Amino acid sequence: MRAHRPLPAYAQAVLRITDARTGEPVEAAPARRGLTRVQAHAPGLDATALRVLLVSDLLVRALELGGTPVWSLLTGDHQQAELRAAAGALGVRPFEDGSDLGSGLGEAQVLHVTAQGGPAPEEAGGTLAGTTGRAVVAVAPVDAPTAAVPDLSDPGALRLVLLSHPRDLPVRLDGEALEEARRTLAHWRGAVADWARRPSRPVPDEVRVELRTAWEDDLNVPAVLRVLRRVETWPDLPDGARFETYAYADRLLGLELTRDIGSLA
Repeated sequence: MRAHRPLPAYAQAVLRITDARTGEPVEAAPARRGLTRVQAHAPGLDATALRVLLVSDLLVRALELGGTPVWSLLTGDHQQAELRAAAGALGVRPFEDGSDLGSGLGEAQVLHVTAQGGPAPEEAGGTLAGTTGRAVVAVAPVDAPTAAVPDLSDPGALRLVLLSHPRDLPVRLDGEALEEARRTLAHWRGAVADWARRPSRPVPDEVRVELRTAWEDDLNVPAVLRVLRRVETWPDLPDGARFETYAYADRLLGLELTRDIGSLA
């Protein structure tokens, strides 16, 4: 990471997302501060459905960080109570029920989030009434050892495994991946707790731009994680700035990276 270079036009950054219907990027919020609906389509409870809800949650967080009002909905037919409970354990914020959507609220954009190869959003209960634009965000499946619900005894580790892969690529969910995620989370949370004891320093402009550029480029969360890994060992960066960087990025990631503050002797 270089200490000095011209910065992009940060104030003009816009979240762009690939529309699975065309393969082309579209603005996730085409109208300035216009309401955007994020509608997750998850017909039942399995690891792929949880990944659909996690991607929807990331979209909501990224849009809100950019100042866009968001209306998040969940559409599905089976095991909805169980799916909502599992998503809540995974750190996914609650969705409203999309089954009685009606005519909508005059949204400027609708982002339908669905599993790759699943039914078209219209078939899954989506409606476009009262909107000026829409896009379909496709989420690749999770390859789990069994079709059962993933182990949620350590939801942070599961969330990190799912975040570590581009959403359009399948994820292999196994014991080795979860164990590596547990070690990474424990290390990061311990480091953040240690940095929190130092005087606070602002997030460097270059780092803030890199983070925003990553997640606003088709919600590239793996690139966000790579920025954090570089910040951890960036020479001459005050620990207080490392802390603020991790806390800022966690507003998107939802990994509870500040959870262990105060726990160190």
